[in-house]
Amino acid sequence: MDKIKKPKWWDEFTVFAIKGNAMALAVGTIIGAAFSTITKSLTDDIIMPIVSVFIGGVDFSEMKLELPRLFAEKYDDAGNIIKNTLNYGNFISAVINFLILALVVFFIVKGLNKITELGKKKEEEAKAEEPAKEPEPTKEELLLTEIRDLLKEK
Repeated sequence: MDKIKKPKWWDEFTVFAIKGNAMALAVGTIIGAAFSTITKSLTDDIIMPIVSVFIGGVDFSEMKLELPRLFAEKYDDAGNIIKNTLNYGNFISAVINFLILALVVFFIVKGLNKITELGKKKEEEAKAEEPAKEPEPTKEELLLTEIRDLLKEK
């Protein structure tokens, strides 16, 4: 039975998807999503209540602007009018959430860069401390040395 011929790009793709960048990207995305929920909770449950104390106890999730209806009103299952609102308080909360996330990522990248710089500096120091080795003599130099030694013996 003949094997099914794989396209040339298939091997390259499998290396990329399984061993390379795709796995790192997937792990980063999963961790980022988990971290995003943590920062959202930090923003909504800790920072925004503290900020609302300084602006008179306003709950950002309650900050909205009711927009007029141009057509017939809509009702929910209980018979209440569904209001059309512009929820700018949620937007403010999302912006603060983004700023916190961006700040944390900035410090992580800054820390990783610092660690990388320290590693490179240690490598350079280790190379500088090694005594410089004399280069190996060439074949011609070895031959000339042998000739010299033979001449000395005579």
